[in-house]
Amino acid sequence: MTETLLKVEGLKKHFPISGGILGKTVGHVKAVDGVSFEVRKGETLGIVGESGCGKSTTGRMLLRLIEPSEGKVSFEDKEVTKLSNSELRKLRRDMQMVFQDPFASLNPRHTVGKILEEPLIVHGIGSPQERKKRVHELLEIVGLSSYHAKRYPHQFSGGQRQRIGIARALMTKPKLIIADEPVSALDVSIQSQVLNLMQDLQKEFGLTYLFIAHDLGVVRHISDRVGVMYLGRMVELSESENLYDKPLHPYTQALLSAVPIPDPKFERDTILLQGDIPSPSNPPSGCAFHTRCPHATEICKQQTPEFKEQSKGHYVACHLY
Repeated sequence: MTETLLKVEGLKKHFPISGGILGKTVGHVKAVDGVSFEVRKGETLGIVGESGCGKSTTGRMLLRLIEPSEGKVSFEDKEVTKLSNSELRKLRRDMQMVFQDPFASLNPRHTVGKILEEPLIVHGIGSPQERKKRVHELLEIVGLSSYHAKRYPHQFSGGQRQRIGIARALMTKPKLIIADEPVSALDVSIQSQVLNLMQDLQKEFGLTYLFIAHDLGVVRHISDRVGVMYLGRMVELSESENLYDKPLHPYTQALLSAVPIPDPKFERDTILLQGDIPSPSNPPSGCAFHTRCPHATEICKQQTPEFKEQSKGHYVACHLY
């Protein structure tokens, strides 16, 4: 068994909805509604789902960039949800994040050198000379040059900015990197370069990734295991090849049937889901997917399915099993 680096149990985030003149809470948006999973040391766990399913909120809660409503997050047996601000700051040396938008995640008023040096200053790492040397080393490692440290973010392309974002995440030598759709804002030709860079860095530094994306092709390329989310809940989790070859949940089957195959002679049936995604402020009773599921029965409308193991390492939340 591979050592567990991160463990998530029953994680929830319910955002209050205010209404009326007095601004009273009239309901909650259940962005994440009881998610549980583990991330093993040295692996890449991909999390996929449609926009609004709660995957980005989940990633931010792991670092407590958003405070959870309920649940438990443990990193190397330290309960992240109970740490003080000073303890959390120390822990963030080992847990870093790469954000989706490389245009918005870098301060336009700072040079690249200052942006990369800032994590070292915050954590009190190294002398000014050592920090400068580390900045130049990381720039070279991610495929840029040391002289780029004097430039500003607007002087770089989208792919180069994301490389800078990756370099910033690596500055403190973390063990876990949460990558929130790191290539979705990039051109397809640049996506593969950034993905290959991330895989090379994982081998070189022994990194563990939580890779959040909505592109199933990208996730298959980089992930060892894949979790599928729908309306704030995890509905399936398995080894990558097993999930793509033998998806169990009807939602996963529908997602995979929509992935384009670069072969004009290849034919397959596309599963068309009926209706829209329900509102997370008023989710359906029972199984959240029953309003769109072609196999739904009465029990699906009444009882929430348990997220349990069906075969070795393959978990699914569905009454069909």
